[in-house]
Amino acid sequence: MQVLGKRALNRALLARQFLSRRVNATAWETVRHLTGMQAQAPFPPYFGLWSRLHGFTPGELARLLLDRQVVRIVLMRGTVHLVTADDALMLRPLIQPLLDRDLRTNTTYAPPLRNVDLRKVATEARAILAEAPRTPAELGKLLAAHVPGCPPAALAHAARNLLPLVQIPPRAVWGHSGRPTYVTAEDWLGRPLAEPAPEQLVLRYLAAFGPATVQDIQAWSGLTRLGEVVARLRPRLAVFANEEGRELFDLPDAPRPGPETPAPPRFIAEFDNLLLSHADRSRVMTDQTRKRIFASPNGMFPGTLLVNGFVRGTWRITRARGRAVLDIEPFAKISKKDLSALESAGKRLLGFAAPDHEHNLRLAPRG
Repeated sequence: MQVLGKRALNRALLARQFLSRRVNATAWETVRHLTGMQAQAPFPPYFGLWSRLHGFTPGELARLLLDRQVVRIVLMRGTVHLVTADDALMLRPLIQPLLDRDLRTNTTYAPPLRNVDLRKVATEARAILAEAPRTPAELGKLLAAHVPGCPPAALAHAARNLLPLVQIPPRAVWGHSGRPTYVTAEDWLGRPLAEPAPEQLVLRYLAAFGPATVQDIQAWSGLTRLGEVVARLRPRLAVFANEEGRELFDLPDAPRPGPETPAPPRFIAEFDNLLLSHADRSRVMTDQTRKRIFASPNGMFPGTLLVNGFVRGTWRITRARGRAVLDIEPFAKISKKDLSALESAGKRLLGFAAPDHEHNLRLAPRG
């Protein structure tokens, strides 16, 4: 069995993620290929697409949201993802076991929901949202009239888990602000949910993140017992091993560049699934780097820098009084060649993020 080392897995991941080089694809095609983009905050997907696509402009994704071709919905790992309309209808039933489990185990919301009739919550929430879109606070308050004694926030959380709720525009439309506001996916898209197809979930994951172990697929999705699904697919898959001897599964014809393939520096968006979709994240960052990244306060996940394919620092843009500042914080020494490439890309990033501002790029001492 062929063994794939960390650099080989890194280069395969970069190729699947359109990060080895920018590609000529539409935003819709890219969102679909990636099986969604992590969207806990409204705007990181715009930066994720900018890093991957030639000629991407914010208006392209904004139009997709307004035209209901993509939606924001709770999916993998119980987090908000930006996905195509078709994928929202296909993926949401598959993720339901994860969301059911959360209602039993969530330390904040499970206790007040313990004796609540969840079927009644789902029925009432669907009726309320059929009348008009609602913010979580509004939905929780209206549900509390039907389920007295339960905190409105817990009822809104239950509705979010029980029903396929999408967050509608102007939330996440570039240049606009808006509170999270829910309607059901069926009402927003005018179509029913699809029949669950776990094999499709695994195949789509491998296309965007493979080669991968069963544990990797489960870490990305938040689901369990996917080994049974992989076993059914095994005759259709290529099988490798990692350096620890664990089996890696992949699509036979998916790109697997050699480990010496060049990997240009890249700015990676906040919350990007590149860094969140494997149980073993050593293919893109060291354990020390992982601890440093995930130590960010309040669950925030910073923008990161890839140098030679691996995380080597963080970045952020701040705006004040007509000036946009890009702060780059490397974790280790960066070569002059890579630093020059980062500075050049950073100027383009500022032009994308804040075209009407004056620009400044600051490089912190490596730490």
